Amino acid sequence: MKVQQLAELIGPNAYLQAAIIAAIFIIAGKVADWIISGIIGRIAQRSTNSLDDEFVKLVHRPVFLSFVFLGLGLAAGRIIEAGTTTLLFTIGVLKTIAIIVWYGTLTRLLDIIVRVLRRKRDNPIAQTGMLPLFHNAMKIILVVLAGYAIMVSWKVNPTPLLASAGIVGLALSFAARDTLSNLFAGVSIVMDAPYKTGDFILLDTGERGVVTDIGLRSTRILTRDDIEITVPNGIIGNSKIVNEAGGPSERHRIRVAVGVAYGSDIDHVIATLDEVAADNPEVLDSPAPRVRFRKFGESSLDFELLGWITRPADRGRVKHELHCAIYKAFKQKDIEIPYPQRDLHVRTMPATDD
Repeated sequence: MKVQQLAELIGPNAYLQAAIIAAIFIIAGKVADWIISGIIGRIAQRSTNSLDDEFVKLVHRPVFLSFVFLGLGLAAGRIIEAGTTTLLFTIGVLKTIAIIVWYGTLTRLLDIIVRVLRRKRDNPIAQTGMLPLFHNAMKIILVVLAGYAIMVSWKVNPTPLLASAGIVGLALSFAARDTLSNLFAGVSIVMDAPYKTGDFILLDTGERGVVTDIGLRSTRILTRDDIEITVPNGIIGNSKIVNEAGGPSERHRIRVAVGVAYGSDIDHVIATLDEVAADNPEVLDSPAPRVRFRKFGESSLDFELLGWITRPADRGRVKHELHCAIYKAFKQKDIEIPYPQRDLHVRTMPATDD
Protein backbone atom coordinates (compact mmCIF):
# COMPACT_ATOMS: atom_id res chain seq x y z
CA MET A 1 0.00 0.00 0.00
CA LYS A 2 1.32 3.45 -0.88
CA VAL A 3 2.21 6.10 1.70
CA GLN A 4 -0.53 8.41 0.37
CA GLN A 5 -3.13 5.68 0.91
CA LEU A 6 -1.89 5.14 4.45
CA ALA A 7 -2.17 8.89 5.08
CA GLU A 8 -5.75 8.94 3.76
CA LEU A 9 -6.74 6.40 6.39
CA ILE A 10 -6.00 9.01 9.07
CA GLY A 11 -8.55 11.44 7.78
CA PRO A 12 -9.51 13.78 4.95
CA ASN A 13 -7.36 16.69 6.20
CA ALA A 14 -4.64 17.26 3.55
CA TYR A 15 -2.31 19.05 5.97
CA LEU A 16 -2.54 16.19 8.44
CA GLN A 17 -1.78 13.73 5.65
CA ALA A 18 1.20 15.82 4.56
CA ALA A 19 2.52 15.94 8.13
CA ILE A 20 2.18 12.14 8.45
CA ILE A 21 3.98 11.53 5.15
CA ALA A 22 6.81 13.88 6.14
CA ALA A 23 7.09 12.27 9.60
CA ILE A 24 7.22 8.74 8.11
CA PHE A 25 10.08 9.66 5.79
CA ILE A 26 11.97 11.49 8.54
CA ILE A 27 11.72 8.38 10.70
CA ALA A 28 12.81 6.22 7.74
CA GLY A 29 15.76 8.55 7.21
CA LYS A 30 16.73 8.26 10.88
CA VAL A 31 16.57 4.46 10.63
CA ALA A 32 18.76 4.51 7.52
CA ASP A 33 21.16 6.90 9.25
CA TRP A 34 21.34 4.59 12.27
CA ILE A 35 22.00 1.55 10.06
CA ILE A 36 24.77 3.28 8.11
CA SER A 37 26.52 5.10 10.95
CA GLY A 38 25.86 2.40 13.55
CA ILE A 39 25.93 -1.11 12.13
CA ILE A 40 27.90 -0.49 8.93
CA GLY A 41 30.15 1.99 10.76
CA ARG A 42 31.16 -0.59 13.36
CA ILE A 43 31.90 -3.13 10.63
CA ALA A 44 34.06 -0.55 8.80
CA GLN A 45 36.05 0.18 11.96
CA ARG A 46 37.28 -3.41 12.03
CA SER A 47 39.13 -3.03 8.75
CA THR A 48 42.67 -1.68 8.51
CA ASN A 49 41.72 0.64 5.67
CA SER A 50 40.57 4.13 6.66
CA LEU A 51 38.74 4.72 3.35
CA ASP A 52 35.60 2.83 4.40
CA ASP A 53 35.44 4.72 7.73
CA GLU A 54 35.59 8.08 5.97
CA PHE A 55 33.03 6.89 3.42
CA VAL A 56 30.53 5.99 6.17
CA LYS A 57 31.03 9.34 7.91
CA LEU A 58 30.51 11.14 4.64
CA VAL A 59 27.44 9.31 3.31
CA HIS A 60 25.13 8.86 6.29
CA ARG A 61 23.97 12.50 6.44
CA PRO A 62 23.15 12.86 2.68
CA VAL A 63 21.14 9.62 2.89
CA PHE A 64 19.09 11.03 5.78
CA LEU A 65 18.53 14.33 3.92
CA SER A 66 17.45 12.42 0.82
CA PHE A 67 14.65 10.75 2.80
CA VAL A 68 13.67 14.14 4.23
CA PHE A 69 13.53 15.80 0.81
CA LEU A 70 11.53 12.90 -0.61
CA GLY A 71 9.05 13.12 2.24
CA LEU A 72 8.72 16.89 1.86
CA GLY A 73 8.13 16.48 -1.88
CA LEU A 74 5.36 13.92 -1.33
CA ALA A 75 3.89 16.06 1.44
CA ALA A 76 3.84 19.08 -0.86
CA GLY A 77 1.89 17.02 -3.38
CA ARG A 78 -0.86 16.50 -0.80
CA ILE A 79 -1.42 20.18 0.03
CA ILE A 80 -0.63 21.83 -3.32
CA GLU A 81 -2.76 21.20 -6.39
CA ALA A 82 -1.11 18.91 -8.92
CA GLY A 83 0.29 20.53 -12.06
CA THR A 84 0.42 24.05 -10.65
CA THR A 85 3.44 26.31 -10.91
CA THR A 86 3.78 26.38 -7.13
CA LEU A 87 4.12 22.59 -6.93
CA LEU A 88 6.60 22.46 -9.80
CA PHE A 89 8.66 25.21 -8.18
CA THR A 90 8.61 23.47 -4.78
CA ILE A 91 9.64 20.10 -6.25
CA GLY A 92 12.34 21.79 -8.35
CA VAL A 93 13.80 23.52 -5.29
CA LEU A 94 13.85 20.29 -3.26
CA LYS A 95 15.49 18.34 -6.11
CA THR A 96 18.06 21.11 -6.64
CA ILE A 97 19.01 21.13 -2.97
CA ALA A 98 19.32 17.32 -2.99
CA ILE A 99 21.54 17.45 -6.09
CA ILE A 100 23.78 20.09 -4.51
CA VAL A 101 24.06 18.02 -1.32
CA TRP A 102 25.06 14.89 -3.24
CA TYR A 103 27.41 16.87 -5.49
CA GLY A 104 29.25 18.14 -2.41
CA THR A 105 29.34 14.63 -0.97
CA LEU A 106 30.74 13.07 -4.14
CA THR A 107 33.31 15.87 -4.45
CA ARG A 108 34.56 15.24 -0.91
CA LEU A 109 34.56 11.50 -1.59
CA LEU A 110 36.67 12.12 -4.69
CA ASP A 111 39.13 14.14 -2.59
CA ILE A 112 39.40 11.24 -0.14
CA ILE A 113 40.03 8.72 -2.93
CA VAL A 114 42.72 10.93 -4.47
CA ARG A 115 44.37 11.35 -1.07
CA VAL A 116 44.42 7.57 -0.57
CA LEU A 117 45.83 7.01 -4.07
CA ARG A 118 48.53 9.60 -3.42
CA ARG A 119 49.69 7.63 -0.37
CA LYS A 120 50.05 4.44 -2.41
CA ARG A 121 53.27 5.00 -4.32
CA ASP A 122 52.94 1.67 -6.12
CA ASN A 123 49.77 2.90 -7.83
CA PRO A 124 50.38 3.51 -11.58
CA ILE A 125 48.45 6.80 -11.61
CA ALA A 126 50.41 8.13 -8.63
CA GLN A 127 53.73 6.99 -10.11
CA THR A 128 53.18 8.78 -13.38
CA GLY A 129 52.26 12.02 -11.64
CA MET A 130 48.93 12.21 -13.47
CA LEU A 131 46.86 12.11 -10.29
CA PRO A 132 46.03 15.85 -10.51
CA LEU A 133 44.81 15.31 -14.08
CA PHE A 134 42.55 12.48 -12.93
CA HIS A 135 41.30 14.60 -10.03
CA ASN A 136 40.44 17.61 -12.22
CA ALA A 137 38.82 15.46 -14.92
CA MET A 138 36.54 13.78 -12.37
CA LYS A 139 35.59 17.17 -10.92
CA ILE A 140 34.58 18.38 -14.38
CA ILE A 141 32.49 15.24 -14.92
CA LEU A 142 30.72 15.77 -11.58
CA VAL A 143 29.96 19.40 -12.45
CA VAL A 144 28.53 18.40 -15.84
CA LEU A 145 26.38 15.63 -14.33
CA ALA A 146 25.13 17.94 -11.57
CA GLY A 147 24.21 20.64 -14.10
CA TYR A 148 22.42 18.11 -16.28
CA ALA A 149 20.47 16.76 -13.29
CA ILE A 150 19.42 20.26 -12.22
CA MET A 151 18.14 21.05 -15.73
CA VAL A 152 16.15 17.82 -15.76
CA SER A 153 14.71 18.58 -12.30
CA TRP A 154 13.41 21.93 -13.61
CA LYS A 155 12.15 20.21 -16.80
CA VAL A 156 14.56 22.13 -19.01
CA ASN A 157 15.31 20.28 -22.24
CA PRO A 158 19.14 19.96 -22.40
CA THR A 159 19.17 18.78 -26.03
CA PRO A 160 19.61 22.24 -27.63
CA LEU A 161 22.39 23.06 -25.17
CA LEU A 162 24.12 19.76 -25.89
CA ALA A 163 23.86 20.37 -29.63
CA SER A 164 25.32 23.85 -29.24
CA ALA A 165 28.07 22.48 -27.04
CA GLY A 166 28.87 19.88 -29.71
CA ILE A 167 29.22 22.53 -32.40
CA VAL A 168 31.41 24.69 -30.15
CA GLY A 169 33.49 21.65 -29.20
CA LEU A 170 34.02 20.77 -32.86
CA ALA A 171 35.21 24.29 -33.61
CA LEU A 172 37.54 24.29 -30.62
CA SER A 173 38.96 20.89 -31.60
CA PHE A 174 40.12 22.32 -34.93
CA ALA A 175 41.53 25.42 -33.27
CA ALA A 176 43.41 23.48 -30.60
CA ARG A 177 44.66 20.44 -32.49
CA ASP A 178 48.13 20.57 -30.94
CA THR A 179 46.75 20.93 -27.44
CA LEU A 180 44.40 17.98 -27.93
CA SER A 181 47.27 15.95 -29.39
CA ASN A 182 49.33 16.63 -26.29
CA LEU A 183 46.35 15.80 -24.07
CA PHE A 184 45.72 12.42 -25.70
CA ALA A 185 49.44 11.69 -25.65
CA GLY A 186 49.43 12.46 -21.92
CA VAL A 187 46.59 9.99 -21.42
CA SER A 188 48.49 7.34 -23.38
CA ILE A 189 51.56 7.97 -21.21
CA VAL A 190 49.41 7.29 -18.14
CA MET A 191 48.01 4.08 -19.63
CA ASP A 192 51.28 2.77 -21.09
CA ALA A 193 53.54 4.13 -18.27
CA PRO A 194 56.86 4.22 -20.19
CA TYR A 195 58.24 6.29 -17.32
CA LYS A 196 57.09 7.84 -14.05
CA THR A 197 58.03 10.81 -11.90
CA GLY A 198 61.57 10.37 -10.59
CA ASP A 199 62.80 8.20 -13.49
CA PHE A 200 66.01 9.07 -15.32
CA ILE A 201 65.24 9.18 -19.04
CA LEU A 202 67.13 9.92 -22.24
CA LEU A 203 65.31 11.43 -25.21
CA ASP A 204 66.26 10.62 -28.79
CA THR A 205 67.18 14.31 -29.19
CA GLY A 206 69.94 13.89 -26.57
CA GLU A 207 68.33 15.44 -23.47
CA ARG A 208 68.91 13.40 -20.31
CA GLY A 209 67.51 14.04 -16.85
CA VAL A 210 65.03 13.25 -14.09
CA VAL A 211 61.29 13.41 -14.78
CA THR A 212 59.96 15.99 -12.32
CA ASP A 213 56.37 16.34 -13.52
CA ILE A 214 54.00 14.69 -16.00
CA GLY A 215 51.30 17.23 -16.72
CA LEU A 216 48.23 17.58 -18.83
CA ARG A 217 50.11 19.09 -21.79
CA SER A 218 53.80 18.38 -21.25
CA THR A 219 56.48 16.51 -19.32
CA ARG A 220 59.18 18.35 -17.38
CA ILE A 221 62.74 17.02 -17.16
CA LEU A 222 65.49 18.34 -14.87
CA THR A 223 68.94 17.86 -16.42
CA ARG A 224 72.21 17.39 -14.55
CA ASP A 225 72.91 21.09 -15.18
CA ASP A 226 69.80 21.96 -13.12
CA ILE A 227 68.04 23.12 -16.27
CA GLU A 228 64.37 22.26 -16.56
CA ILE A 229 63.25 21.16 -20.02
CA THR A 230 59.54 21.15 -20.91
CA VAL A 231 58.70 18.70 -23.69
CA PRO A 232 55.14 18.50 -25.14
CA ASN A 233 53.58 15.10 -24.61
CA GLY A 234 52.76 14.89 -28.32
CA ILE A 235 56.48 14.92 -29.14
CA ILE A 236 57.33 12.37 -26.46
CA GLY A 237 54.54 10.10 -27.63
CA ASN A 238 56.18 9.85 -31.07
CA SER A 239 59.78 9.63 -29.84
CA LYS A 240 62.13 6.92 -28.65
CA ILE A 241 62.53 7.16 -24.88
CA VAL A 242 65.34 5.39 -23.01
CA ASN A 243 64.32 4.92 -19.38
CA GLU A 244 67.56 4.35 -17.51
CA ALA A 245 65.61 3.71 -14.30
CA GLY A 246 63.32 1.15 -15.94
CA GLY A 247 63.58 -2.61 -15.89
CA PRO A 248 63.41 -4.89 -12.85
CA SER A 249 65.34 -2.38 -10.70
CA GLU A 250 66.67 1.17 -10.79
CA ARG A 251 70.32 0.01 -10.89
CA HIS A 252 72.41 1.38 -13.70
CA ARG A 253 75.45 -0.07 -15.44
CA ILE A 254 78.45 2.13 -16.13
CA ARG A 255 81.36 1.47 -18.50
CA VAL A 256 84.85 2.96 -18.12
CA ALA A 257 87.15 2.48 -21.13
CA VAL A 258 90.93 2.62 -20.69
CA GLY A 259 93.92 1.75 -22.88
CA VAL A 260 97.35 0.46 -21.82
CA ALA A 261 100.58 0.23 -23.77
CA TYR A 262 101.45 -2.78 -25.86
CA GLY A 263 103.70 -5.12 -23.86
CA SER A 264 101.81 -4.55 -20.58
CA ASP A 265 100.97 -7.53 -18.34
CA ILE A 266 97.27 -7.92 -19.04
CA ASP A 267 96.67 -10.02 -15.91
CA HIS A 268 98.23 -7.23 -13.84
CA VAL A 269 96.02 -4.68 -15.60
CA ILE A 270 92.85 -6.71 -14.97
CA ALA A 271 93.74 -7.19 -11.29
CA THR A 272 94.39 -3.46 -10.89
CA LEU A 273 91.07 -2.49 -12.44
CA ASP A 274 89.27 -5.02 -10.21
CA GLU A 275 90.90 -3.44 -7.14
CA VAL A 276 89.83 0.04 -8.24
CA ALA A 277 86.21 -1.11 -8.61
CA ALA A 278 86.27 -2.93 -5.26
CA ASP A 279 87.64 0.16 -3.45
CA ASN A 280 84.81 2.40 -4.71
CA PRO A 281 81.82 2.21 -2.31
CA GLU A 282 79.40 3.35 -5.03
CA VAL A 283 80.08 0.29 -7.22
CA LEU A 284 77.80 -2.57 -6.17
CA ASP A 285 79.17 -5.97 -5.17
CA SER A 286 76.19 -7.73 -6.75
CA PRO A 287 76.25 -7.96 -9.70
CA ALA A 288 80.01 -8.02 -9.33
CA PRO A 289 82.11 -5.60 -11.41
CA ARG A 290 84.10 -7.11 -14.25
CA VAL A 291 86.92 -6.23 -16.63
CA ARG A 292 86.88 -7.03 -20.33
CA PHE A 293 89.73 -6.91 -22.84
CA ARG A 294 87.86 -5.38 -25.77
CA LYS A 295 90.28 -5.03 -28.68
CA PHE A 296 93.76 -4.36 -30.00
CA GLY A 297 93.73 -0.65 -30.64
CA GLU A 298 95.96 1.38 -32.92
CA SER A 299 98.17 2.55 -30.06
CA SER A 300 96.93 0.59 -27.03
CA LEU A 301 95.34 -2.53 -25.63
CA ASP A 302 91.76 -1.45 -24.94
CA PHE A 303 90.09 -2.60 -21.70
CA GLU A 304 86.67 -1.78 -20.23
CA LEU A 305 85.67 -1.76 -16.57
CA LEU A 306 81.97 -2.53 -16.08
CA GLY A 307 80.07 -2.10 -12.83
CA TRP A 308 76.64 -1.39 -11.41
CA ILE A 309 75.57 1.62 -9.36
CA THR A 310 72.39 2.27 -7.38
CA ARG A 311 70.98 5.26 -9.29
CA PRO A 312 71.44 6.46 -12.89
CA ALA A 313 71.78 10.03 -11.63
CA ASP A 314 75.14 9.12 -10.02
CA ARG A 315 76.71 7.94 -13.27
CA GLY A 316 78.75 11.07 -14.01
CA ARG A 317 80.18 11.38 -10.49
CA VAL A 318 81.07 7.69 -10.16
CA LYS A 319 82.80 7.63 -13.57
CA HIS A 320 84.81 10.69 -12.51
CA GLU A 321 85.90 8.92 -9.32
CA LEU A 322 86.82 5.75 -11.22
CA HIS A 323 88.83 7.67 -13.82
CA CYS A 324 90.84 9.41 -11.08
CA ALA A 325 91.39 6.16 -9.19
CA ILE A 326 92.48 4.28 -12.34
CA TYR A 327 94.99 6.97 -13.27
CA LYS A 328 96.51 6.96 -9.77
CA ALA A 329 96.60 3.13 -9.60
CA PHE A 330 98.24 2.82 -13.02
CA LYS A 331 100.83 5.42 -12.09
CA GLN A 332 101.56 3.66 -8.79
CA LYS A 333 101.90 0.22 -10.42
CA ASP A 334 103.86 1.39 -13.47
CA ILE A 335 101.16 0.60 -15.99
CA GLU A 336 101.63 2.87 -18.95
CA ILE A 337 98.74 4.70 -20.59
CA PRO A 338 100.13 5.39 -24.07
CA TYR A 339 99.74 8.48 -26.18
CA PRO A 340 98.24 8.03 -29.64
CA GLN A 341 101.07 7.22 -32.02
CA ARG A 342 101.54 7.74 -35.72
CA ASP A 343 104.48 6.51 -37.79
CA LEU A 344 105.71 9.05 -40.33
CA HIS A 345 107.90 7.77 -43.18
CA VAL A 346 109.86 10.46 -45.09
CA ARG A 347 111.07 9.39 -48.47
CA THR A 348 114.04 11.29 -49.90
CA MET A 349 113.21 12.80 -53.24
CA PRO A 350 115.89 12.64 -55.96
CA ALA A 351 117.70 15.86 -56.68
CA THR A 352 116.64 17.74 -59.78
CA ASP A 353 118.75 19.92 -62.04
CA ASP A 354 117.80 23.54 -62.13
